[in-house]
Amino acid sequence: MTAPVEELVGRMQELLAALEAADDPGRFFLGTYLRTTRAVDAAIDGGLFEDPEWVTTWDVDFAGLYLDALEAHRRDPDAPPAPWREAFGTDPATRPEGHVLLGMNAHINFDLPQSLVRVIAPADFADPAVLERRRRDHERIDAVLAGRVAEEDVALQAAGSRRTPVDRLLAGANRTAAKVLLRESRRKVWANTMVLHEARLAGPDAYARRVAQLEVVSAARVHDLRRPGPVLLRLAVRGFGVELPRGGGDDQGT
Repeated sequence: MTAPVEELVGRMQELLAALEAADDPGRFFLGTYLRTTRAVDAAIDGGLFEDPEWVTTWDVDFAGLYLDALEAHRRDPDAPPAPWREAFGTDPATRPEGHVLLGMNAHINFDLPQSLVRVIAPADFADPAVLERRRRDHERIDAVLAGRVAEEDVALQAAGSRRTPVDRLLAGANRTAAKVLLRESRRKVWANTMVLHEARLAGPDAYARRVAQLEVVSAARVHDLRRPGPVLLRLAVRGFGVELPRGGGDDQGT
Protein backbone atom coordinates (compact mmCIF):
# COMPACT_ATOMS: atom_id res chain seq x y z
CA MET A 1 0.00 0.00 0.00
CA THR A 2 1.48 3.33 -1.05
CA ALA A 3 1.71 6.27 1.32
CA PRO A 4 -1.15 8.20 -0.36
CA VAL A 5 -3.46 5.17 -0.10
CA GLU A 6 -2.43 4.56 3.52
CA GLU A 7 -3.32 8.18 4.30
CA LEU A 8 -6.64 7.78 2.47
CA VAL A 9 -7.50 4.57 4.36
CA GLY A 10 -6.59 6.22 7.66
CA ARG A 11 -8.87 9.15 6.89
CA MET A 12 -11.69 6.76 6.00
CA GLN A 13 -11.23 4.72 9.16
CA GLU A 14 -11.31 7.82 11.35
CA LEU A 15 -14.50 9.07 9.72
CA LEU A 16 -16.11 5.63 9.83
CA ALA A 17 -15.46 5.34 13.56
CA ALA A 18 -17.18 8.69 14.10
CA LEU A 19 -20.18 7.66 11.99
CA GLU A 20 -20.49 4.33 13.79
CA ALA A 21 -20.30 6.03 17.17
CA ALA A 22 -23.13 8.35 16.11
CA ASP A 23 -25.15 5.49 14.56
CA ASP A 24 -25.13 7.57 11.38
CA PRO A 25 -26.46 5.66 8.32
CA GLY A 26 -23.65 7.22 6.31
CA ARG A 27 -21.54 4.43 7.77
CA PHE A 28 -23.03 1.96 5.28
CA PHE A 29 -21.61 3.70 2.20
CA LEU A 30 -18.33 4.62 3.87
CA GLY A 31 -17.83 1.06 5.11
CA THR A 32 -18.44 -0.25 1.60
CA TYR A 33 -16.10 2.35 0.15
CA LEU A 34 -13.35 1.51 2.61
CA ARG A 35 -13.49 -2.19 1.71
CA THR A 36 -13.57 -1.31 -1.99
CA THR A 37 -10.55 0.99 -1.62
CA ARG A 38 -8.57 -1.87 -0.13
CA ALA A 39 -9.71 -4.14 -2.97
CA VAL A 40 -8.63 -1.61 -5.60
CA ASP A 41 -5.25 -1.25 -3.89
CA ALA A 42 -4.84 -5.04 -3.96
CA ALA A 43 -5.74 -5.05 -7.66
CA ILE A 44 -3.13 -2.37 -8.32
CA ASP A 45 -0.51 -4.46 -6.53
CA GLY A 46 -1.72 -7.52 -8.44
CA GLY A 47 -1.02 -5.93 -11.82
CA LEU A 48 -4.60 -5.46 -13.03
CA PHE A 49 -3.97 -1.97 -14.41
CA GLU A 50 -1.76 -0.75 -17.25
CA ASP A 51 -0.67 2.38 -15.37
CA PRO A 52 -0.79 1.58 -11.65
CA GLU A 53 0.76 4.89 -10.61
CA TRP A 54 -1.94 6.84 -12.45
CA VAL A 55 -4.71 4.63 -11.05
CA THR A 56 -3.40 5.23 -7.53
CA THR A 57 -3.43 8.99 -8.06
CA TRP A 58 -6.93 8.82 -9.48
CA ASP A 59 -8.22 6.53 -6.71
CA VAL A 60 -7.05 8.93 -4.00
CA ASP A 61 -8.32 12.03 -5.80
CA PHE A 62 -11.73 10.50 -6.49
CA ALA A 63 -12.25 9.32 -2.93
CA GLY A 64 -11.21 12.72 -1.63
CA LEU A 65 -14.17 14.41 -3.31
CA TYR A 66 -16.57 12.18 -1.36
CA LEU A 67 -14.71 12.53 1.92
CA ASP A 68 -14.61 16.31 1.53
CA ALA A 69 -18.38 16.30 0.98
CA LEU A 70 -18.90 14.05 4.00
CA GLU A 71 -16.81 16.25 6.27
CA ALA A 72 -18.62 19.33 4.98
CA HIS A 73 -21.96 17.65 5.73
CA ARG A 74 -20.90 16.88 9.29
CA ARG A 75 -20.06 20.57 9.79
CA ASP A 76 -23.14 21.91 7.99
CA PRO A 77 -25.72 19.74 6.16
CA ASP A 78 -26.29 22.57 3.65
CA ALA A 79 -22.61 22.79 2.68
CA PRO A 80 -22.00 19.82 0.31
CA PRO A 81 -22.83 19.89 -3.42
CA ALA A 82 -26.47 19.19 -4.24
CA PRO A 83 -26.10 15.48 -5.17
CA TRP A 84 -24.49 14.82 -1.80
CA ARG A 85 -27.09 16.86 0.06
CA GLU A 86 -29.68 14.55 -1.50
CA ALA A 87 -27.74 11.39 -0.63
CA PHE A 88 -26.90 12.47 2.92
CA GLY A 89 -30.51 13.56 3.44
CA THR A 90 -31.89 10.06 2.87
CA ASP A 91 -34.32 8.79 5.50
CA PRO A 92 -32.18 7.03 8.14
CA ALA A 93 -34.72 4.18 8.13
CA THR A 94 -33.82 3.34 4.52
CA ARG A 95 -32.26 -0.09 4.23
CA PRO A 96 -28.43 -0.15 4.22
CA GLU A 97 -28.18 -1.07 0.54
CA GLY A 98 -30.35 1.95 -0.28
CA HIS A 99 -27.86 4.27 1.43
CA VAL A 100 -25.02 2.58 -0.45
CA LEU A 101 -26.71 2.86 -3.85
CA LEU A 102 -27.62 6.51 -3.32
CA GLY A 103 -24.08 7.33 -2.22
CA MET A 104 -22.67 5.49 -5.23
CA ASN A 105 -25.01 7.39 -7.52
CA ALA A 106 -23.93 10.80 -6.22
CA HIS A 107 -20.26 9.86 -6.21
CA ILE A 108 -20.09 8.23 -9.64
CA ASN A 109 -22.31 10.65 -11.53
CA PHE A 110 -21.09 13.91 -10.01
CA ASP A 111 -17.60 13.33 -8.62
CA LEU A 112 -16.11 10.82 -11.05
CA PRO A 113 -16.11 12.93 -14.25
CA GLN A 114 -14.57 15.82 -12.32
CA SER A 115 -11.88 13.58 -10.86
CA LEU A 116 -11.01 12.13 -14.25
CA VAL A 117 -10.57 15.62 -15.70
CA ARG A 118 -8.36 16.53 -12.76
CA VAL A 119 -6.05 13.54 -13.21
CA ILE A 120 -6.00 13.35 -17.02
CA ALA A 121 -3.95 16.28 -18.30
CA PRO A 122 -5.00 18.12 -21.48
CA ALA A 123 -1.94 16.67 -23.21
CA ASP A 124 -3.16 13.16 -22.37
CA PHE A 125 -6.54 13.92 -23.92
CA ALA A 126 -4.68 15.00 -27.05
CA ASP A 127 -2.71 11.73 -27.23
CA PRO A 128 -5.02 8.94 -28.49
CA ALA A 129 -2.76 6.16 -27.16
CA VAL A 130 -2.54 7.63 -23.67
CA LEU A 131 -6.24 8.49 -23.56
CA GLU A 132 -7.18 4.95 -24.59
CA ARG A 133 -4.94 3.57 -21.86
CA ARG A 134 -6.70 5.79 -19.33
CA ARG A 135 -10.09 4.65 -20.62
CA ARG A 136 -9.13 0.98 -20.34
CA ASP A 137 -7.91 1.40 -16.77
CA HIS A 138 -11.10 3.32 -15.98
CA GLU A 139 -13.12 0.33 -17.21
CA ARG A 140 -10.97 -2.20 -15.36
CA ILE A 141 -12.32 -0.82 -12.09
CA ASP A 142 -15.55 -2.63 -13.01
CA ALA A 143 -13.79 -5.98 -12.54
CA VAL A 144 -12.95 -5.00 -8.97
CA LEU A 145 -16.44 -3.67 -8.20
CA ALA A 146 -18.23 -6.60 -9.81
CA GLY A 147 -16.09 -9.00 -7.83
CA ARG A 148 -17.24 -7.37 -4.61
CA VAL A 149 -21.01 -7.33 -5.18
CA ALA A 150 -21.70 -10.67 -3.43
CA GLU A 151 -19.36 -9.91 -0.51
CA GLU A 152 -20.86 -6.46 -0.01
CA ASP A 153 -24.34 -8.00 -0.03
CA VAL A 154 -23.27 -10.25 2.84
CA ALA A 155 -21.64 -7.31 4.66
CA LEU A 156 -24.82 -5.23 4.39
CA GLN A 157 -26.91 -8.09 5.74
CA ALA A 158 -24.54 -8.26 8.70
CA ALA A 159 -24.96 -4.50 9.10
CA GLY A 160 -28.69 -4.93 9.59
CA SER A 161 -30.30 -5.13 6.16
CA ARG A 162 -33.44 -7.22 6.68
CA ARG A 163 -34.29 -9.58 3.82
CA THR A 164 -37.79 -10.79 3.01
CA PRO A 165 -38.31 -14.15 1.27
CA VAL A 166 -38.79 -12.23 -2.00
CA ASP A 167 -35.51 -10.38 -1.40
CA ARG A 168 -33.70 -13.67 -0.95
CA LEU A 169 -35.31 -15.07 -4.07
CA LEU A 170 -34.23 -12.03 -6.11
CA ALA A 171 -30.74 -11.75 -4.62
CA GLY A 172 -28.98 -13.26 -7.63
CA ALA A 173 -30.91 -11.10 -10.07
CA ASN A 174 -30.18 -8.01 -8.00
CA ARG A 175 -26.45 -8.75 -8.02
CA THR A 176 -26.50 -9.18 -11.79
CA ALA A 177 -28.45 -5.93 -12.18
CA ALA A 178 -25.91 -4.09 -10.02
CA LYS A 179 -23.06 -5.21 -12.29
CA VAL A 180 -24.96 -4.17 -15.43
CA LEU A 181 -25.77 -0.76 -13.95
CA LEU A 182 -22.13 -0.16 -13.04
CA ARG A 183 -21.04 -0.84 -16.62
CA GLU A 184 -23.77 1.43 -17.97
CA SER A 185 -22.85 4.26 -15.63
CA ARG A 186 -19.15 4.01 -16.46
CA ARG A 187 -19.86 4.55 -20.17
CA LYS A 188 -21.86 7.68 -19.36
CA VAL A 189 -19.17 8.91 -16.99
CA TRP A 190 -16.56 8.70 -19.73
CA ALA A 191 -18.81 10.64 -22.12
CA ASN A 192 -19.38 13.31 -19.44
CA THR A 193 -15.64 13.47 -18.82
CA MET A 194 -15.10 14.31 -22.48
CA VAL A 195 -17.71 17.07 -22.23
CA LEU A 196 -16.02 18.52 -19.13
CA HIS A 197 -12.64 18.39 -20.85
CA GLU A 198 -14.01 20.31 -23.85
CA ALA A 199 -15.40 22.89 -21.44
CA ARG A 200 -12.05 23.10 -19.66
CA LEU A 201 -10.38 23.98 -22.95
CA ALA A 202 -12.96 26.75 -23.45
CA GLY A 203 -11.99 28.39 -20.15
CA PRO A 204 -12.87 28.50 -16.44
CA ASP A 205 -16.34 29.99 -16.92
CA ALA A 206 -17.35 27.35 -19.47
CA TYR A 207 -16.05 24.62 -17.19
CA ALA A 208 -17.88 26.01 -14.16
CA ARG A 209 -21.14 26.10 -16.15
CA ARG A 210 -20.74 22.46 -17.13
CA VAL A 211 -19.97 21.38 -13.56
CA ALA A 212 -23.03 23.29 -12.36
CA GLN A 213 -25.13 21.52 -14.96
CA LEU A 214 -23.71 18.16 -13.89
CA GLU A 215 -24.57 19.02 -10.29
CA VAL A 216 -28.19 19.72 -11.22
CA VAL A 217 -28.79 16.54 -13.22
CA SER A 218 -26.90 14.37 -10.72
CA ALA A 219 -28.91 15.76 -7.79
CA ALA A 220 -32.15 15.20 -9.71
CA ARG A 221 -31.25 11.56 -10.22
CA VAL A 222 -30.51 10.99 -6.53
CA HIS A 223 -33.71 12.82 -5.59
CA ASP A 224 -35.72 10.53 -7.87
CA LEU A 225 -34.07 7.45 -6.36
CA ARG A 226 -35.01 8.60 -2.84
CA ARG A 227 -38.72 8.09 -3.53
CA PRO A 228 -40.31 5.16 -1.64
CA GLY A 229 -39.63 1.72 -3.07
CA PRO A 230 -36.62 -0.44 -3.94
CA VAL A 231 -33.74 1.71 -5.16
CA LEU A 232 -32.28 -1.03 -7.34
CA LEU A 233 -35.59 -1.55 -9.12
CA ARG A 234 -35.85 2.16 -9.90
CA LEU A 235 -32.27 2.11 -11.17
CA ALA A 236 -33.16 -0.77 -13.46
CA VAL A 237 -36.03 1.26 -14.91
CA ARG A 238 -34.35 4.68 -15.16
CA GLY A 239 -30.70 3.71 -15.44
CA PHE A 240 -27.83 4.60 -13.13
CA GLY A 241 -26.03 7.38 -14.93
CA VAL A 242 -26.74 10.86 -16.22
CA GLU A 243 -25.64 12.42 -19.48
CA LEU A 244 -24.51 15.92 -20.31
CA PRO A 245 -25.49 16.97 -23.83
CA ARG A 246 -22.67 17.73 -26.22
CA GLY A 247 -22.56 21.27 -27.56
CA GLY A 248 -23.56 24.45 -25.84
CA GLY A 249 -24.34 23.12 -22.38
CA ASP A 250 -27.61 24.92 -21.72
CA ASP A 251 -29.80 21.81 -21.98
CA GLN A 252 -30.66 19.80 -18.90
CA GLY A 253 -29.27 16.41 -19.80
CA THR A 254 -30.90 13.14 -18.71
